[in-house]
Amino acid sequence: MKKQQPKVATFSLIGFDPDTREWGIAVQSKFLGVGAVVPWAKAETGAIATQSFANTSFGPDGLTYLDRGLSPEEVVEKLIADDPDMELRQFAVMDRHGETAVFTGNDCYDWAGHRQGAHCTAQGNILVSEDTVHQLVHTFESAQGTLAERLLEALHQGQEAGGDSRGKQSAALFVVKEKGGYGGYNDRVYDLRVDDHKEPIKELRRLYDLHQLYFTRPKEEDLIPVEGDLLKELIGLIREQGIQVPDEKAYTDEVKEALKTYFMRENFEERWIEDAQIDPEVLSYMRKQETMY
Repeated sequence: MKKQQPKVATFSLIGFDPDTREWGIAVQSKFLGVGAVVPWAKAETGAIATQSFANTSFGPDGLTYLDRGLSPEEVVEKLIADDPDMELRQFAVMDRHGETAVFTGNDCYDWAGHRQGAHCTAQGNILVSEDTVHQLVHTFESAQGTLAERLLEALHQGQEAGGDSRGKQSAALFVVKEKGGYGGYNDRVYDLRVDDHKEPIKELRRLYDLHQLYFTRPKEEDLIPVEGDLLKELIGLIREQGIQVPDEKAYTDEVKEALKTYFMRENFEERWIEDAQIDPEVLSYMRKQETMY
């Protein structure tokens, strides 16, 4: 007897930023852990979203075909050629230039369909209506900000337009760029997943904001000098976290080391400044910590 396969009903958006050379996928579904199934991407190769009775081999196999120089349309044809359940599948392919091809099988559950736009493609099944995919593309094309921010905003607006007719459960954001990962050792700029939550898109946005806090370097023009009343306040905030620091009227080596200890303990390495300045985002975080105790 053939094993019953989960539907992975969902809506997703693949996007490309030609200026930053980033490829990304945002997805939401009434399905546990959608981020482990739908999004696949490789920097300077492209991206693939596979859903609706998802054949997850389409992800790595499709990226391999793109690496070999096949067009998105040719990749689609290759993937469905030997798939006896092709009419149940829905998947989208984007190449390194942002060109796309999408397949929605005739047996995908209504509403099922897709819409392609400039450097993007939206697809979904078991949706309230086609408004979701239209809103995904419209928002992505008109939104400002980074690729990740545009994908997240589009995902939010797609949900507002109807989304998955069964409800909400999980969401994911996956963005790649050559040497864009932690330390430059891989291409994963963002690989954020909400596996089970009442408001998965809101929770995904919260995780994105945390990622920005921990892994974004501060801008030079935003840095605040550590002196006067701020120095006194910082000494107090550091002590609140159980770190010993003497009373000082200047930014001494002792104060610097105590503050650095705090930064390292809280995983703020990317925001550490060697001279007598502090990142305002970390300062705000420290002040919020104080109100929690």
